[in-house]
Amino acid sequence: MEIEIGMAKSGRRAWGLDDIAIVPSRRTRDPEDIDLTWQLDAFTFEIPMMASAMDSAVSPATAKEIGRLGGLAVLNLEGLWTRYEDPTPVYEEIASLPKEKATRRMQELYLQPVDPELITRRVAEMKEAGIVTAGSLTPQHVERYVDAAKAGGLDVLVIQGTVVTAEHVSTRVEPLDLYRFIREIEMPVIVGGCASYAGALHLMRTGAVGILVGVGPGAACTTRGVLGIGVPQATAIADAAGARIRYLEESGRYVHVIADGGMRTGGDIAKAIAVGADAVMLGSPIAAAEEAPGRGFHWGMATFHPELPRGSRVEVGRLGTLREILLGPAHENDGRRNLFGGLRGAMAATGHANLKEFQKAEVMVAPALQTEGKQLQRSQQVGMG
Repeated sequence: MEIEIGMAKSGRRAWGLDDIAIVPSRRTRDPEDIDLTWQLDAFTFEIPMMASAMDSAVSPATAKEIGRLGGLAVLNLEGLWTRYEDPTPVYEEIASLPKEKATRRMQELYLQPVDPELITRRVAEMKEAGIVTAGSLTPQHVERYVDAAKAGGLDVLVIQGTVVTAEHVSTRVEPLDLYRFIREIEMPVIVGGCASYAGALHLMRTGAVGILVGVGPGAACTTRGVLGIGVPQATAIADAAGARIRYLEESGRYVHVIADGGMRTGGDIAKAIAVGADAVMLGSPIAAAEEAPGRGFHWGMATFHPELPRGSRVEVGRLGTLREILLGPAHENDGRRNLFGGLRGAMAATGHANLKEFQKAEVMVAPALQTEGKQLQRSQQVGMG
């Protein structure tokens, strides 16, 4: 439904994950009977998650551990691990920077050129651990570096930018032809981000196995402030899920919708699945793990852009090990640990046995969900406060 903004402009009302709630049904299930597995192309994962290709969250070592825990980690193939032989001193410096100098100094640190040999070596290192390997490249550079990634044994390619479309127009350079590139690459490709029905549908038509949905919701992202663009996540995911139905009807091919950003608790993940996501991509929760390379800090892929940074370095602290954050046990009650135990509990409480069923869960707009009856928690800054 369109709402009048002014005489010359109207727009839809959009909803974020904080605005909605999952409605209990007439049935509940034993949590042990819930199936969280996620099938992406030829690969099966025990939990429906990807770790975001952010240097603060994913290193070859954390990728290995996330793979062992049942998820899929994406290494930034244009990040610190492919610019520096040993990025340890760089991480130490970034963690020590005062906030007023962090962005400028990070811009300088990321001026070090990407080394294709390091791309091959990092991918091979992950591959040798026996996990599914995934790496991220930007549309501008994917054709330059993809062969180096393939040489290391890359299994899944993620083509990722702030906004990625199937129809990029430029009078200066020849744009990436996603249709041709994906058809010829001979590996599963995930593309994003997008945040609209039309954008999602056109990306699905490129032949991608999955699309990333989310423009600006991440904890470190400032795109919504710098550029003024974005769509609240609940609406963006539901619109992309609608595009998935349309594309399935026209092609007979199922494309995965992956919610990217804006989720920090098990409840957020559950709501993202309930409005249509097949899986979620997590950044700040992974950056808060003890094993994460960012040393308690987190920054996005556009934080260090040389001309127009669209991210900030934020402190996320240390919540626990990767296992505790993803699978528990949790010893705090704020929903930020045992994320997929939270998803399992939501599915059990609403009677849905698997992810496909849970996408059909009833949801409602519920602005009071975060505050109703929680005055004591909020005043004492515990639990949901």
